Amino acid sequence: MEANTGTSRQIYAADISSIKEAHERIKPYIHRTPVLTSESLNSISGRNLFFKCECFQKGGAFKFRGACNAVLSLDAEQADKGVVTHSSGNHAAALSLAANLRGIPAYIVVPENAPKCKVENVIRYGGKVIWSEPTMHSREKVALEVLRETGAVLVHPYNDGRIMSGQGTISLELLEQTEEIDTIVVPISGGGLISGVALPAKSIKPSIQILAAEPKGADDAAQSKIAGRIITLPGTNTIADGLRASLGDLTWPVVRDLVDDVITVEDSEIIEAMRLCYEILKVAVEPSGAIGLAAVLSKSFQSSPSWQDCKNIGIVLSGGKPCHGRTKRMFIGN
Repeated sequence: MEANTGTSRQIYAADISSIKEAHERIKPYIHRTPVLTSESLNSISGRNLFFKCECFQKGGAFKFRGACNAVLSLDAEQADKGVVTHSSGNHAAALSLAANLRGIPAYIVVPENAPKCKVENVIRYGGKVIWSEPTMHSREKVALEVLRETGAVLVHPYNDGRIMSGQGTISLELLEQTEEIDTIVVPISGGGLISGVALPAKSIKPSIQILAAEPKGADDAAQSKIAGRIITLPGTNTIADGLRASLGDLTWPVVRDLVDDVITVEDSEIIEAMRLCYEILKVAVEPSGAIGLAAVLSKSFQSSPSWQDCKNIGIVLSGGKPCHGRTKRMFIGN
């Protein structure tokens, strides 16, 4: 997709054509996830909400779409040497599963402080775990060492056109399933998901609003939108451990041009949204997955004149399998 930026046309790392091609490529392997609705949540929010349940995707999160597209895009010579990534979350498990389905090795560099349940998922799906220190520098250094030793193909968790195209298949499905939606709310971290969602949505339905949901303790995307450039935070503090990454040079142009606004929320609002998903939708989502609902229920969204016309809202429940100890204690204790 190209965007007219005034003096030049911006060409992105993915577009509606690459996303449609990705959908055809991965369709036999992914779940076409359901869209759930709830009159109770509609009443609470004052809007019509449509929940795209990527928590029911293979691997428990949307990440399988992008990983599957990346793995299936490899030619035979590339595939034979396998894939490598550095990740402590759902991308690691998703890439392991996608590689397993194609019968190729997946080398996963994992920081020593990664959640135990997510490491177990990597192993369960056949990924080869290689430990690093819990710093981005160490993760990248170890990944480069693995690349040199194996000749495997690097598949970045989000800053990759193949990943963006795979994640964009969510948008194609959602617009087919709920033609009436006028707004889509998407979690934002590195930007692979929201950039993928925004590209086809804005192409198919230019009037649609694309809103990012972000924790206040990791609000680099909100700051980046205000500054007009990528802002990298010195540190983050949020229960949503899947939303701590910084925007990439491939995802940022899409976020800059096609994401209409960023809504930031407190961790307490995320926990409440998790509770509502569980008690009303009967769906267990991790903090990162529940943040879209938290954003729609937030005072800043509810009271803003800018979003009064957002009546039919698609919310991407990006992942399930909550296993964060602090999340469990706070969720049960409230």
